[in-house]
Amino acid sequence: MDAFVWPVRVYYEDTDAGGLVYHANYLKFMERARTEWLRSLGFEQNALIRELAVMFAVRAMQIDFLKPAHFDDALEIVTRVDACRGASLLFAQSVVRSGREPELLCRAQVKVACLDARTLRPRPIPDKIKLEISDVG
Repeated sequence: MDAFVWPVRVYYEDTDAGGLVYHANYLKFMERARTEWLRSLGFEQNALIRELAVMFAVRAMQIDFLKPAHFDDALEIVTRVDACRGASLLFAQSVVRSGREPELLCRAQVKVACLDARTLRPRPIPDKIKLEISDVG
């Protein structure tokens, strides 16, 4: 599937005392990129809860921190769906420092479960969403 790229600028609040991005903030960047990817397909998360009674939650994540990002760096969060299964999505995400020679800083495999918004139990991804995901690839 095609990759979705979301730009991020590192702000002072994203860094630790040494001016490097604090490790937990990479997860925030990736979460926001997945939300923006979903939005780019025409799905607002609050509308999914209200209209289709579904929500998405991270089930598992494997992450590799390769190089640090610094205050004021321009980053790109690259998001790609590697698999769309019955009730889950498997994402490959990376954080890349932008520039003439882009640098891979962080990469992750993220498994996201589709949940029934009322019971919080797994449920199949609605066909409406699966159709949009397959149209992207």
